[in-house]
Amino acid sequence: MKTAIVILNWNGKQLLEQFLPSIVNFSLHQADIYVADNASTDDSIAFVKTFFPSVKIIENPKNGGYAKGYNDALQAVDADVYCLINSDVEVTENWLPPILEVFKTDENTAIIQPKILDYKDKTKFEYAGAGGGFIDLYGYPYCRGRVFNHLEKDTHQFNDITDIFWASGACFFIRSNVYHKIKGFDEDYFAHQEEIDLCWRVQNIGFTIKYVGTSTVYHVGGATLQETNPHKTYLNFRNSLLNVVKNVPKKWFLFVVFSRLILDGIAGLKFIIELRPVHTWAILKAHLSFYKNFYKFLKKRKTLIKKQDYNLHTSIVWQYFVLGRTKFKNLQ
Repeated sequence: MKTAIVILNWNGKQLLEQFLPSIVNFSLHQADIYVADNASTDDSIAFVKTFFPSVKIIENPKNGGYAKGYNDALQAVDADVYCLINSDVEVTENWLPPILEVFKTDENTAIIQPKILDYKDKTKFEYAGAGGGFIDLYGYPYCRGRVFNHLEKDTHQFNDITDIFWASGACFFIRSNVYHKIKGFDEDYFAHQEEIDLCWRVQNIGFTIKYVGTSTVYHVGGATLQETNPHKTYLNFRNSLLNVVKNVPKKWFLFVVFSRLILDGIAGLKFIIELRPVHTWAILKAHLSFYKNFYKFLKKRKTLIKKQDYNLHTSIVWQYFVLGRTKFKNLQ
């Protein structure tokens, strides 16, 4: 099974210096390694060419974000399986074989995510992906090992192999034929939650997504956009709403859309109370962009193949903020 590890880079020389060695040391004899550069203005490419001549380089003509960056780069990559991995991820020895084995033995699995732990505290799960992603009835994403900002300690409770709803874009394996069949990422997302949309579409055509907890990586998180950055708040709220319009099953559609508008308004009030009005403004801008793009995404919805319904948890907001349930095992 021909595998390609593709690292998307934008002005990330320091991250490549820190994290590329682990990928090369633990992957080179099992996969081709690429750095896909999004028109960086630092000397990232010169660094890779000088110190890692075995790593192939793809130079995108502009910074199109995560979605377009990968869509453009993967046109030039010949492989059966793509591993899309952030430049701030440290991999571990023997991280690839458990994942490739699942691909070999289960033809219906199209996407796989490894266990993602926090590079800054390796005893805990990391925000972006943790023990595999899920989504609630209102389109809010969460993970095994991470519900909102609550991170569980890794006590090997998620060392399993199981179906999940979405895999984190921080470290994301996908069969190349499936990726191209659904035409890759939706470039209107630019960054954040485009992997959730892609996973949703992959399931709609009948494939499954798995978490393989016998493979571990460590993710810094927030290396490109810090959690406190209002632009990240904007992208997360806007793209989550776009996911709802594009993918939520018909029987829930109107109820979920109107409920989300109310719940996001409550989140905006919460930011004001916390004296973080810049994030309230980011949510408002997200909604303005959502209204502007509503009909465009409604048209996209009509082109999607709907083959599956989903057994989703009810409101994760209610369970976390009202009932105080912070661990995945306690959710209903």
